[in-house]
Amino acid sequence: MSSTQGNGEHWKSLESVGISRKELAMAEALQMEYDALSQLRHDKEESRAKQSTDPALISWDEPVLDFYSKPAGRQKDLKLLRGLSGSDPTLNYNSLSPQEGLSNHSTSQGSQPGPDPWPKGSLAGDYLYIFDGSDEGLSLSPGLGDIDGSSKKLSPPPLPPRVSIWDTPPLPPRKGSPSSSKISQPNDVNTFSSVEHPPGKLLGRRILEEDEELGGGGPGRLLGPVDYDGINDAITRLNLKSTYDAEMLRDTTRGWKEGRGPLDFGKDTPGKPVARSKTMPPQVPPRTYASRYANRKNTTPGKNRRISAAPVGSRPHAVTNGHELFEVSEERDEEVAAFCHMLDILRSGSDIQDYSLTGYVWSAVTPSPEHLGDEVNLKVTVLCDSLREPLTFTCNCSSTVDLLIHQTLCYTHDELRDVDVGDFVLKPCGLEEFLQNKHALGSHEYIQYCRKFDIDIRLQLMEQKAVRSDLARTVNDDQSPSTLNYLVHLQERPVKQTISRQALSLLFDTYHNEVDAFLLADGDFPLKADRVVQSVKAICNALAAVETPEITNALNQLPPCPSRMQPKIQKDPSVLAVRENREKVVEALTAAILDLVELYCSTFNADFQTAVPGSRKHDLVQEACHFTGPLAFTVYATHRIPITWATSYEDFYLSCSLSHGGRELCSPLHTRRAHFSKYLFHLIIWDQQICFPVQVNRLPRETLLCATLYALPIPLPGSSSEANKQRRVPEALGWVTTPLFNFRQVLTCGRKLLGLWPATQENPSARWSAPNFHQPDSVILQIDFPTSAFDIKFTSPPGDKFSPRYEFGSLREEDQRVLKNIMQKESLYWLTDADKKRLWEKRYYCHSEVSSLPLVLASAPSWEWACLPDIYALLKQWTHMNHQDALGLLHATFPDQEVRRMAVQWIGSLSDAELLDYLPQLVQALKYECYLDSPLVRFLLKRAVSDLRVTHYFFWLLKDGLKDSQFSIRYQYLLAALLCCCGKGLREEFNRQCWLVNTLAKLAQQVREAAPSARQGILRTGLEEVRQFFALNGSCRLPLSPSLLVKGIVPRDCSYFNSNAVPLKLSFQNVDPLGENIRVIFKCGDDLRQDMLTLQMIRIMSKIWVQEGLDMRMVIFRCFSTGRGRGMVEMIPNAETLRKIQVEHGVTGSFKDRPLADWLQKHNPGEDEYEKAVENFIYSCAGCCVATYVLGICDRHNDNIMLKTTGHMFHIDFGRFLGHAQMFGNIKRDRAPFVFTSDMAYVINGGDKPSSRFHDFVDLCCQAYNLIRKHTHLFLNLLGLMLSCGIPELSDLEDLKYVYDALRPQDTEANATTYFTRLIESSLGSVATKLNFFIHNLAQMKFTGSDDRLTLSFAPRTHTLKSSGRISDVFLCRHEKIFHPNKGYVYVVKVMRENAHEATYIQRTFEEFQELHNKLRLLFPSSLLPSFPSRFVIGRSRGEAVAERRREELNRYIWHLTHAAPEVAECDLVYTFFHPLPRDDKATGTSPAPKSSDGSWARPVGKVGGEVKLSISYKNNKLFIMVMHIRGLQLLQDGNDPDPYVKIYLLPDPQKTTKKKTKVARKTCNPTYNEMLVYDGIPKGDLQQRELQLSVLSEQGFWENVLLGEVHIRLRELDLAQEKTGWFALGSRSHETL
Repeated sequence: MSSTQGNGEHWKSLESVGISRKELAMAEALQMEYDALSQLRHDKEESRAKQSTDPALISWDEPVLDFYSKPAGRQKDLKLLRGLSGSDPTLNYNSLSPQEGLSNHSTSQGSQPGPDPWPKGSLAGDYLYIFDGSDEGLSLSPGLGDIDGSSKKLSPPPLPPRVSIWDTPPLPPRKGSPSSSKISQPNDVNTFSSVEHPPGKLLGRRILEEDEELGGGGPGRLLGPVDYDGINDAITRLNLKSTYDAEMLRDTTRGWKEGRGPLDFGKDTPGKPVARSKTMPPQVPPRTYASRYANRKNTTPGKNRRISAAPVGSRPHAVTNGHELFEVSEERDEEVAAFCHMLDILRSGSDIQDYSLTGYVWSAVTPSPEHLGDEVNLKVTVLCDSLREPLTFTCNCSSTVDLLIHQTLCYTHDELRDVDVGDFVLKPCGLEEFLQNKHALGSHEYIQYCRKFDIDIRLQLMEQKAVRSDLARTVNDDQSPSTLNYLVHLQERPVKQTISRQALSLLFDTYHNEVDAFLLADGDFPLKADRVVQSVKAICNALAAVETPEITNALNQLPPCPSRMQPKIQKDPSVLAVRENREKVVEALTAAILDLVELYCSTFNADFQTAVPGSRKHDLVQEACHFTGPLAFTVYATHRIPITWATSYEDFYLSCSLSHGGRELCSPLHTRRAHFSKYLFHLIIWDQQICFPVQVNRLPRETLLCATLYALPIPLPGSSSEANKQRRVPEALGWVTTPLFNFRQVLTCGRKLLGLWPATQENPSARWSAPNFHQPDSVILQIDFPTSAFDIKFTSPPGDKFSPRYEFGSLREEDQRVLKNIMQKESLYWLTDADKKRLWEKRYYCHSEVSSLPLVLASAPSWEWACLPDIYALLKQWTHMNHQDALGLLHATFPDQEVRRMAVQWIGSLSDAELLDYLPQLVQALKYECYLDSPLVRFLLKRAVSDLRVTHYFFWLLKDGLKDSQFSIRYQYLLAALLCCCGKGLREEFNRQCWLVNTLAKLAQQVREAAPSARQGILRTGLEEVRQFFALNGSCRLPLSPSLLVKGIVPRDCSYFNSNAVPLKLSFQNVDPLGENIRVIFKCGDDLRQDMLTLQMIRIMSKIWVQEGLDMRMVIFRCFSTGRGRGMVEMIPNAETLRKIQVEHGVTGSFKDRPLADWLQKHNPGEDEYEKAVENFIYSCAGCCVATYVLGICDRHNDNIMLKTTGHMFHIDFGRFLGHAQMFGNIKRDRAPFVFTSDMAYVINGGDKPSSRFHDFVDLCCQAYNLIRKHTHLFLNLLGLMLSCGIPELSDLEDLKYVYDALRPQDTEANATTYFTRLIESSLGSVATKLNFFIHNLAQMKFTGSDDRLTLSFAPRTHTLKSSGRISDVFLCRHEKIFHPNKGYVYVVKVMRENAHEATYIQRTFEEFQELHNKLRLLFPSSLLPSFPSRFVIGRSRGEAVAERRREELNRYIWHLTHAAPEVAECDLVYTFFHPLPRDDKATGTSPAPKSSDGSWARPVGKVGGEVKLSISYKNNKLFIMVMHIRGLQLLQDGNDPDPYVKIYLLPDPQKTTKKKTKVARKTCNPTYNEMLVYDGIPKGDLQQRELQLSVLSEQGFWENVLLGEVHIRLRELDLAQEKTGWFALGSRSHETL
């Protein structure tokens, strides 16, 4: 033990193979005790001789010690050796009496005839052997002393010195083992021999039924010296590396055979592999091993096994001994094997003509009417290496890409006869993607992006042979076998590794030794039994701390010992004094342990097993539909109970329920209440049968068994009164679900171990979940299902041949109305029981309502076998659903395989671009599949193989799914399948991306945790590591997009944001020299999955609007989570936050109206540019209002709303959504429905008064809102599929209900328009939003660094003395009156510069001079600055006299400023102030004309007293009049704006009973109402005689209201069969029509 005390490396190396320090210490202690007892026994054996008529169980025969020296022909003398450990074969034997006889067997060529100890045929049915592979010389013939079988009893040999199990010194040469002998071929670990063994001996289980071919070999071949340590070391390293690559294993084996060292992974592995101690007598060489892949040709046909367990062909005698836990491939799991077979078929089905094209990233294509119009032209610049100058083309949007390529080739080639256009591609400059030759230019998303933001379209012409092919698949990639384990182990595995074969073998060695000592003991049985119990406990502890009832019963036969609580019935100690009784106990205990090993291997992802997979298959099958017996099973116990539960809970019980698609099939059943039991471990034993009142033939195929563990909390001391006990509520401690039918649709049978998930996890009733073996300390539930002689299999019935189909219109009107109201609910989540009953009764009438299929199927009363024909017939005859509706069939509510297969079939029509839009939801839907293989899995893998963009995002989504502990195992296999399909090149690319992400995450975490003063230094140091990454790898694609290929980092452009998360701002060097650097934000500490989901919803909304012809000009940026708490975000260029824009006008800038308009004017000085920017602002602002309201995006402040210089507004940072607002106490921080403030309205109106532009803004909002409402089912489907993704704010139906309520699917469009108009008014009138902005401004002041460059709000960029030239003189010439944007005076300043022949004139206001002075004060002390004129004056501050006086004061200020100290006079602020702006280019001295606030947005309709916009419709004897807007009203006589409202009469009306009116709009000539006025009970014929009188009046309080205009509309002149919308001119008592 001393060798282990100071060397922690040994502990680490052994822990890495899956055994804990506690277990190792126990095993070592038991080993040392065994050595001491063996020595004691040796001394006793010398002084006495004991004779027995029966052969000894363990006989120390002299021939056993030197049997190695006997020739192979003496195998007739062989005794079959019994064993449990296998690392030392000579300790694993069981003598056979000669009377039992051994059948003859002919050995290899040249061998002498004689009786063969290894007869052909299978083992006896009840015997278990795990054979060791050894060569002919290691046939382990004990060499009986006499041919008649008499055996001479000898004492054990003397023990060698004690050697620690931590050390593995070279083995000494064996006596009788010639050193010159060589082994021709090592033996396969997965190789077995079969032998008949008479019943009644020690081990009573069978492992294998396989005949093994015995190859040739000379009779005199003996075992030679082999580097066994090297072999074992190589195999152990392979296990530690979790590498299953065939080539690597072959290389490993070849290496030690050729004398090279064991497999080297670049560094020495500390410590030696866990192996049997060399001190145990007698010493023999350990086993030899061969490559697991050495005989792939011998794979049994018809079995899904890629790694052969067949014998190695050249082995002359594969006779082995010992109990060996051998390694196997992933095919030990039948479901994984079938999945691999499916992958083989899927990969072989691809017909690829040119493999180089598989490495192309094709530009996404989204056809839309707007982008394909013939009237839309594009200006395209094409660059080519063979041309010095780029070519510029004017192309039609509908022109195909190959046409543009052809036109370009006309300039590059003199003769096109031998030139194939298909050999060329066009690549967007700066992106590693290619336009699709057969598609229209305008359909590519890259072209659409350039058009949206007015970016030049620059393409590069390339030959296909010049394109990078590092990602392309090869023929070898597609022909390689589909093995998953190697690819699974390449991942960052979140699942705990199981115990290794070596570690378990060590524990079995110890158990074997203790059993030997117990069987040979003459007395002192309790002490020896205690050591047996300890060794059993160590094995059970390694095997998930499970103690089966068989182990418990076997241990109960042992005498009392301190290591285990004793059974109530004490056995007579004298019983064990008889040798046969002890043998029976050990036999039962050994069989129970082997059963546990087999159970462990079938439950956990172990790398060994005790039986060939499928060896216990049943040939007999009974269909489940004919099995009328009830579902019953036995709940035995829960294992691995936390010890803290003993002091916290009592009265444990298990609740068992059956569910299908989240619906309970019957009432839950409960076990009795039980307490803790203490045997080997703490456990809770019920051993109770659960029998459900449900027949097996009534169970749906996808039935889930859910078990939930409950307990009563123990009351606290002092509160244990009876009343308190009665008030105690059972507390859920854990749960697990398991399907009743496996992937082959066979009913579960046999013993199952199920790991419980903590009760803090979400409710499991909605879907399937793997047992919890993710957590190493999870509680394990043991359930024993009944076994039978046949399999009970669920066979899918065919659909009915005939299913009625009726017209919806044939129903009674009342039924139609009720059904339509139900269908308007748009989602199955809010169907009541009455709704479901009505839908199912009328299901044959619903075919015309295609999107109602999910609602109809959700209403099915049962999914048992007898009901499926009707359901399948309905499904088969249903009208083809579009993919948006079909997504609703992938919810957890529909686990039925046929329904999901049909849904995938309908979704199959998705284009690649649409698939990417819905890919996160489809990846989540994989959780709802009952089995690993499914139509959805096949669909996604097939599409991923055909498109690199899909592969890229599918990889990162699956990688993120690994963090979901409940489904990590499934996502591991799916990710491994994807890597298997995608090829070596792409696997290496993904490896580089993961490496880069981990490097950046480490850097971001270090910067975040560092002190603010040290962050810059840490950032620079970490960027050096990033630079080294690119030096090693060359280039790498960013997870944001496979089109972003970078080759380095630009440190000078990298920094970090001064926010709480301290995200990094990174700049990567583009591989394409024609592209700009790629700037991204890397976040660590924030979960970006919610941001991803929000941006995905906004992107889908934008596409819906575009498809409907309404481009809201939304800014959609990339954002991707690369792991929990980290991810990348694309940086949008030329954009600024509203906070930075507003604080240019001071900390109170959020209360002012002009900051946004001034900022846009600064960056768009031209009138046309500004108008375009305002137009972009109106559209994007309207889209943001709708999107943020529908998604309930909260925590909106001016630092997460941004504005581009082109006028596009967009939101960022979606940490709060679905109405989960931040709270100040009990007050919601987000009080308004969405962010729409007065400074935004100022930009829209062109001033502080409403204009007709505001009408257009409202109309855009309402139109966009109604278009999204038409797709309510799509957004509910998408968000519903994400309920299981683990986002905290999207976890239950209440979160989904928020979106449902926001979209109001039950409302008409008119009502929805009115509703959203009121929301706009509420948001615009909210003071809380501006106050929130102001508070955020104050809070962010602490993050403002001293190194932040101060800028002037009206200057678009900074200028310096060097760039502008030295100023020689400045003089303020005069002041001029201006009218726009506000009335006031501007000062004309003459600026002279050195070496400039002419002076420049600039215009600055007094406020701009004041801003310059205030910011100079932040840079310099007041002593260096001249005094500034006071802004406060008595009287009118904008009068001409004040302006004249200020001109003189400002002149003095300018003179002193320009003659101040050089650091002041020559600073950047001063030179930026006096640099000409675009507005200064206008002729000075002329007053600009006042600018109309209406501009070109007002329609050229003749105005008398303004115009009113109405929408008139008639339906169901109701007249609907929507009063929308009024524009161009006249001012009142006093010059003030009116307070208008609308009043309507339906003439003739002598009694004035038809009067209706709208609300009053305050102080505006351009009011918006969007109010619906309804007249009910008016027959259509009566309408012909009616006339609508509409008056617009201004409310005057106590005075008489003033008439502003009036219009009469004759209804008979309108075709009211359709809705009529238009503008009506207002006049005085005039008659107008549409």
